[in-house]
Amino acid sequence: TAGNASQLSDGASMTLLMSLEKALALGLEPKAFFRGFTVAGCEPDEMGIGPVFSVPKLLKAKGLKIADVDLWELNEAFASQCLYCRDRLEIDNEKYNVNGGSIAIGHPFGMTGSRQVGHLVRELRRRNLRYGVVTMCVGGGMGASGLFEAVR
Repeated sequence: TAGNASQLSDGASMTLLMSLEKALALGLEPKAFFRGFTVAGCEPDEMGIGPVFSVPKLLKAKGLKIADVDLWELNEAFASQCLYCRDRLEIDNEKYNVNGGSIAIGHPFGMTGSRQVGHLVRELRRRNLRYGVVTMCVGGGMGASGLFEAVR
């Protein structure tokens, strides 16, 4: 699976989450707003496809549709599961892992979500776009999805 699975890699990342009021009081420039998060389960032997279940739950809760999301960062533990999620959710390929996913960038344990958020927010701001979603499959049969809105 060397060509279609993410490698183990080293990395460090930090995502700082606080209220807008606190950020402004500290003189920090907010980059994005965290708008929501959902998890959903699937069969443990299908653990890679969890986002297929967590994304609709997130978008329904926020009154959005797939087309309303400008960029997507799908965790890419394996190419097949990530492509399956993309295709099943009908995500436009031009909006999907636009700088490469974990196979290209790396999948450091314990910081993948933070890496995804950083890439997503940076790219939303660079392109002057609004909404982005980060997803990941979670071992044991879960999917997780987070919605972010760039400060423009």
